[in-house]
Amino acid sequence: MQHQQKYTCPMHPEVIQDAPGNCPKCGMNLVPVQEGKSINPPMNHAGNEMNVKDTGQSIQHFEKYTCPMHPHIIRDAPGKCPLCAMTLEPVANTASGKHNKHSGMIADFKKRFFAVLVLTIPIMLLSQMIQHWLKIDISFAGSKYVLLTFSSVVFFYGGWPFLKGLVDEAKAKNPGMMFLIGFAITVAYVYSVAIAFGLQGMDFFWELATLILIMLLGHWIEMKSVAGASKELELLVQLMPSEAHKLNNDITVEVETATLKEGDLILIKPGEKVAADGIIADGETYLNESMLTGESKPVQKIKGDKVIAGSINGNGAIKVTVSHGAQDSYLSQVIKLVQDAQNSKSNTQLLADKAAKWLTVIAIVAGISTFLYWYVTGQSLAFAMERMVTVIVICCPHALGLAVPLVVAKSTAMAAKSGLLIKNRTAFENAKKITTIVFDKTGTLTVGKFEVSKIVSLQKDLTENEIIRLASALEQQSEHPIATGILQKVKDLSISIPATENFNAITGKGVEATVENKKILVVSPGYLKENNIAIPDGFIANDTETIVFLIINNVLSGYIALSDEIRPESAEAIATLKQENIKSILLTGDNSKVAASVSNTLGMDSFIAEVLPHQKLEKIKDLQSKGEFVAMTGDGVNDAPALAIADIGIAVGSGSDIAAETAGIVLVNSNPKDIVNLILFGKATYRKMIQNLIWATGYNVVALPLAAGVLYNQGILLSPAAGAALMTVSTVVVAINASMLKVKK
Repeated sequence: MQHQQKYTCPMHPEVIQDAPGNCPKCGMNLVPVQEGKSINPPMNHAGNEMNVKDTGQSIQHFEKYTCPMHPHIIRDAPGKCPLCAMTLEPVANTASGKHNKHSGMIADFKKRFFAVLVLTIPIMLLSQMIQHWLKIDISFAGSKYVLLTFSSVVFFYGGWPFLKGLVDEAKAKNPGMMFLIGFAITVAYVYSVAIAFGLQGMDFFWELATLILIMLLGHWIEMKSVAGASKELELLVQLMPSEAHKLNNDITVEVETATLKEGDLILIKPGEKVAADGIIADGETYLNESMLTGESKPVQKIKGDKVIAGSINGNGAIKVTVSHGAQDSYLSQVIKLVQDAQNSKSNTQLLADKAAKWLTVIAIVAGISTFLYWYVTGQSLAFAMERMVTVIVICCPHALGLAVPLVVAKSTAMAAKSGLLIKNRTAFENAKKITTIVFDKTGTLTVGKFEVSKIVSLQKDLTENEIIRLASALEQQSEHPIATGILQKVKDLSISIPATENFNAITGKGVEATVENKKILVVSPGYLKENNIAIPDGFIANDTETIVFLIINNVLSGYIALSDEIRPESAEAIATLKQENIKSILLTGDNSKVAASVSNTLGMDSFIAEVLPHQKLEKIKDLQSKGEFVAMTGDGVNDAPALAIADIGIAVGSGSDIAAETAGIVLVNSNPKDIVNLILFGKATYRKMIQNLIWATGYNVVALPLAAGVLYNQGILLSPAAGAALMTVSTVVVAINASMLKVKK
């Protein structure tokens, strides 16, 4: 049976359609999915190739691949590790899979470390140099062969990860850290074996053992640091309960969470985690959503409210109607965003990668040059080789390779736990450049909950109830906060809502429809101006009210005033921005009086009012033309063009819908303080990266000349073990510095 042809987007492989067309996310032409073959070139958001296969029935899940030596390296296709060039291996596409990989690597290095530690003690005691320093003499028949045997075990068993890395990098023609370490210990071992069998000189066996011992310790510590950086993501995964109480005709059945689907009814008992996104069908409670949104205060939930999977129930039992399966839940989307962001590379990461490549080249050139210099100038072969080994070890780009990835892994996961979802790493790190933040008003600086404060009739035979009844007929199809306020008023008055025909939205100005054979419009003051409709005498609205007018059969018949309360956190957020020398501008479609009132109350720098959604883009461009680095905050739907053109687009108030494609960053809450937190955290993250890069490169600037022996005549000389210790310390410092990153609020 012939399979039906599938089509996908090169930039969004998750988009699969049965016919040619354009991607609904980015507008690119869809390309055919060839059975058993990958798309050319399939890319994800991180710019990595994707493996997409058409099985004829469904698209296979994308396999992930990781480096055995660097588990923080995750790719969507087979290849080589960018740090050490080792062949990437398949990994479970979950945080728990990565956790198992980390745990296995940690255990392996720990086991090798202690085995080498036990053998290093007799190796050092049997070494002539150590005996000379300690002024002792330990020798017996065959002692040099015992030393050779113990050292060989250390070399082949303890050094195996580095020897394997040496071979893999050599095959890939991409020498890196593992190549350098493997080469250094191989030179030391081969030379020492030659000494044991008669070559004149001093062996390196004790240096070899201590070098491998310290390198194993460094990698053990590194693996623990990498695992720690991924811990926050693992905690997110653990939020989802494995089982749920499904209700079938009031009979409770225990089922796996993964089997839940849209429409299922589940029971959430007091103290349990919510098993799926959904809507409360019965009961009320308080939910702790802090691990999902960063909001520490429990949130009251009643019948009809949305709940998010992973939040913790309070003292009330609730029944929840499931909105969608686990794979489409808010938490699953968050985890995917975090994984994608951790896998993506910003300009800072690319710079670090390039520096690490150059450091590898410098290490090889410097090592060979050091050997030739000392040997040609009359030093012994042993001395020249020792200097070469020390230089190569000290120059390993380990710390440089970890400087940025550790900060990336930790910052992205930590941000997600605080309700800051990073989709674009570069946008996040560019927070330090922001000079102006443009705020949407409703739902960001204000509560976003409009309440009807006044209903005024302009016709003698038209009652206030009739005005609100007709207006609600049109607004019932809208999710705008104004519509919500009108519908709530109708509900409070127990008024039935009539049906509509010929409904039409007037972009940025209102809505129109036919209700009970009457042409009804609910429009803004801007519509009246545009159509030269005179505002009635006696019309009064205070500075905090938003007005919509009702037009019946082309006659202005009344108006409804609604008010929205300013968030208590807004003033503090604006004040903090001023301290950071960042300008704040209000950009709203509301009237000038309301905009001026909100702007002045909060102490903002300026406001732009009565702007249609498509005009917001032009306002952002105007600010950019004046040299401003602009961040735009909006709801991710109406403000999409402005979010796309801004230097940094921040979608706010998305709740459980985090698919704001045009925004580089998504804030789960609409709290303006979260925007400030985002900027401060972005700056802190960038500082950590720069600190790590400065340390990782600066350490080499100082240590390399010492390793080469520039102060040899002054009696200062680093041994290979000392070089390995310094290299390990530099890696540990980078890891500790990354772990100290905090989200300051």
